[in-house]
Amino acid sequence: MKEGKFCEEFTPKYYGICTVGGMLSAGATHLAITPLDVLKVNMQVNPLKYSSISTSITTLLREDGLSAFRRGWSGKFFGYGVQGACRFGLYEYFKRIYSNNLKNQNKSLIFFLSSASAEVIANVALCPFEAIKVRVQAQPRFAKGLIDGFPKLYASEGLRGFYKGLIPLWGRNLPFSMIMFSTFEHSVDFIYRNAIQRKKDDCSVTQQLGVTCLAGYVAGSIGSIISNPADNIVASFNNRKAGSLKMVVKKIGFRNLFTRSLPIRIMLVGPVVTLQWLFYDTIKVLSGLPTSGHVQADVEATGSKIEITPVTSC
Repeated sequence: MKEGKFCEEFTPKYYGICTVGGMLSAGATHLAITPLDVLKVNMQVNPLKYSSISTSITTLLREDGLSAFRRGWSGKFFGYGVQGACRFGLYEYFKRIYSNNLKNQNKSLIFFLSSASAEVIANVALCPFEAIKVRVQAQPRFAKGLIDGFPKLYASEGLRGFYKGLIPLWGRNLPFSMIMFSTFEHSVDFIYRNAIQRKKDDCSVTQQLGVTCLAGYVAGSIGSIISNPADNIVASFNNRKAGSLKMVVKKIGFRNLFTRSLPIRIMLVGPVVTLQWLFYDTIKVLSGLPTSGHVQADVEATGSKIEITPVTSC
């Protein structure tokens, strides 16, 4: 595929496209899986009542009807849209900064530092939306959405109410983001280098986006397993007004931190991350940019070595 010259690499326009792409892809995909997120949150905060996926669906339908599965949609769309903008846009920015200042370092270190730096900021932006979303989904009488939820939470708990779940949110999303981005980058490298064995530019747009989807699914599935304990803590923290981190962990139980809601979370996160990368790279391709991922090794093709340029160039 021959890429069109749309912008210079590492310019404000380049980062702007990455930011907008991250916002649209994350916001749209999280909005689409709101019904499954409602199930997950209720299974986390009230496991006795919502003990399985099937019983959760039955209970929610019986008590609140189909409208129950729309709870928190605004928090999902706007909150994760803001997070996606920071996560993807700042990742590209920090990756450039760390690559320039940590030359000859292991690529995984660059990926870890870049994703962690971006995620710290992204979660500060997400945290207020997440606090409202969890309450709306698990406490139907709390509020209908963001418009009435924000003033109600501020009136009852002040500014602290929006950010008391920030540390558990970092605990969930920092390892997830670090694993997700690093796994994605290495998966793209592995697929081009060992499976396709062709230069990226010689692949069609469909093939490149296929690589993006495959690498995205692997990255999302692994990341969801790593971050599941913190996800349970975040849900419990935002659903209860009192209690410390130690008390929440004790109440949930150490084993349950890793197993509670894990199947539905894998069902959620794997496809969602796949779609995020697909939408994100589609936006980049339509803007004349290449698909994401770093190819760090030569690829054997037709019996000879050929050089692969980083797929982040434009």
